[in-house]
Amino acid sequence: MQSQPSEKASPRCPSPVVSSPQSGPHQDLNKVLERHRRAAYDKPVSDHTRAAFAWVREIIAQEPRPLLLDAGCGVGEASRELARRHPNSWVIGVDRSAHRLGKAGWAEPGLRAHNLLLARAELVDFWRLALADGWRLTRHYLLYPSPWPKPGHLMRRWHAHPVFQAVLGLGGRLELRTNWRIYAEEFCCAVDFFDRGPAAVEYFEPHQALTPFERKFAASGHPLFRVEVELGASNAGHNPGPHRDAN
Repeated sequence: MQSQPSEKASPRCPSPVVSSPQSGPHQDLNKVLERHRRAAYDKPVSDHTRAAFAWVREIIAQEPRPLLLDAGCGVGEASRELARRHPNSWVIGVDRSAHRLGKAGWAEPGLRAHNLLLARAELVDFWRLALADGWRLTRHYLLYPSPWPKPGHLMRRWHAHPVFQAVLGLGGRLELRTNWRIYAEEFCCAVDFFDRGPAAVEYFEPHQALTPFERKFAASGHPLFRVEVELGASNAGHNPGPHRDAN
């Protein structure tokens, strides 16, 4: 990993850095991942997520394009920019918060703007529905997910959640961005555990902030970390249509 600046917040923009008793990846991470590998995750899917997924599915079936997923899209700033960068893809932003999505203009059943779709859904459920439906993503973004830095909250981090195997099963290029180095390191460990690596942590400085969090953290002087992994083909099948967007 490249050298990095001090993890001190700028006095002009005092966004606090992530604080945790952990000094490295959680000692129980592999034990948790092994338990997830051996047990099926069968939590019932929420009705509102089924409805949101059906709305997205109907649209993309009518006009097959490569699929790009902005998971936990918040106010949709990154989703809109990604839609601009990838005009030949469907960019699907998913978040559980109607309040956050409402700031992007979302309303039931969802927002469609050119090649952008914004849907309110539980990510855990949306990911599993996508996998069961045979989706194959070209790109998949996890931009600054909640770090849950307390050691006792390990399983709330996406890479230690039972749904992570479904995330990996969707294939494509998976990208994580975070301002907590340990989260990125654990993410790599989980990718490697399920034999979908190699994955490595990279320190980076964004030329253009994709999200409000990225802008805030960068202005505060936080070091930012990125993990990009090419998952390749998944066993789940493919979404309809050719992969035309090479951007």
